[in-house]
Amino acid sequence: MGTTQIIAILIFVLTMLAIMTERVHRMTAALAGAVVMIVLGVMDIETSIKYIDADTICILVSMMIFVAVVKKSGLFEYIAVKAAKLSGGRPWVIMISFMLITAALSAFLDNVTTVLLVGPMTFAVTKALKLDPVPFIITEIMASNIGGTGTLIGDPPNIMIGSSAHLSFVDFILNVGPPVLVVLGATITSFYFIYGRKYPKVAEDFQELMIMDESKKILDRTLMIKSVVMIVLLITAFSCQDLLGLSSAVIALFFAVVMLLIGKQEIDRVIDEVEWPSIVFFIGLFIVVGGLQDSGVISLLANLIVDATAGRPMMTMIIVLWSSALLSSFLDNIPFVATMIPLILTMESMGVAIEPLWWALSLGACLGGNGTLIGASANVVLSGIAARQGYHVRFREYMKVGFPLMLMSVGICTAYLCLRFS
Repeated sequence: MGTTQIIAILIFVLTMLAIMTERVHRMTAALAGAVVMIVLGVMDIETSIKYIDADTICILVSMMIFVAVVKKSGLFEYIAVKAAKLSGGRPWVIMISFMLITAALSAFLDNVTTVLLVGPMTFAVTKALKLDPVPFIITEIMASNIGGTGTLIGDPPNIMIGSSAHLSFVDFILNVGPPVLVVLGATITSFYFIYGRKYPKVAEDFQELMIMDESKKILDRTLMIKSVVMIVLLITAFSCQDLLGLSSAVIALFFAVVMLLIGKQEIDRVIDEVEWPSIVFFIGLFIVVGGLQDSGVISLLANLIVDATAGRPMMTMIIVLWSSALLSSFLDNIPFVATMIPLILTMESMGVAIEPLWWALSLGACLGGNGTLIGASANVVLSGIAARQGYHVRFREYMKVGFPLMLMSVGICTAYLCLRFS
């Protein structure tokens, strides 16, 4: 191992430690790591730019703009209150409803945006019913990561995998959709025994919820109608991606621009709602991981894995699945996937069949994020919203529930992948 490789590994490890410990903002940590890679000569700035995945960045920014415009209509708040009222004031049914809404929205919007929308309404409903919101928050965190696993655009790791492996929206639905539905059903069943049996059949303060007028949540009815139409068209376009001959990035960008044109919102406010720190974080991270790839560290790791598994596809697939899940429980799954993508591409050049590895990586990284409170961005965001409301989701409290259910979900995925690729 040469000096350049050692420097690249040290920069990567220090960047990951900074992100994990949160001593500095993760954007700052990633950007600092990228700059140090260039300053210390691991690669030059022209080379570093080549490692930035433009498709991933384009999809993320486009979807954030799209959702920022739709949000102004009040559509998501309307859905939340309506679903709570239709439950008949039964806390367990409300919990399931919010889980299903969160999972569904996370499948077609990014899960961070989804929890930003669903979180505030959860507090409004639980406050009206005088219920502890923390169990609801825990179930919604897990539902967001499960739902986001099922599609190309639901979770940032899937966007990164789809872009690098040239996988379509339909590819994700067909290959990871089935186990995600089973995992969601098993998780809801588990939550019934964890929380559901403890709730009364009907909340005592149900009438306070019933007097909430969901129609007042609609801020712009015309925009809401446009939003519903555009969401349906967006999902259809992603589903017909192969027929259209367009990349996911182009489709996302097209609908973002159309939404800006027909939404008639103030551009400055819409742009302000884009999570620019997250976008810069991605850019910095791509460069840091690019340093590992450019220096040859990724190739060394690929050789080690191939040697350890003797090139056996099934064993390699299971190792990728479980290592992804366990590491993503304690590391943000975004940097982990950014590291694994070039590793898998290198293994392809060595003659390894990599299609099963993409699905193992997707399922492991996305579902592994449910293991702890820091496993995925959605976890951190929603628990932060709860803290600002005066409710603290404790690391241990979450892990007691999340980690066993994460292991269960990965076990289900192991059985599925073994049957699918045996």
